[in-house]
Amino acid sequence: MTTRRRSQAERSDIPVEIGYALLSACFLAAIVFATVAGPAAVWHLPPAVEKFLLVAGAWAAAVLAVIRVVHVLWRHGKRH
Repeated sequence: MTTRRRSQAERSDIPVEIGYALLSACFLAAIVFATVAGPAAVWHLPPAVEKFLLVAGAWAAAVLAVIRVVHVLWRHGKRH
């Protein structure tokens, strides 16, 4: 790890990259949740199946959102 001084552009780049990571993670989570839990909202399914789809959609969306944030920030860190 080096201890060089960062330029103003590099310091300004960090919050932009964090914002991009969070925004893209939220978008991905929404798409995944809608895809997995969508059938529960569209079709009349048994209550156990509806609950399973909602829980599975929420878990999948959360896990993929975290992975997306880590991936984007890790890639940004490697670039610099």
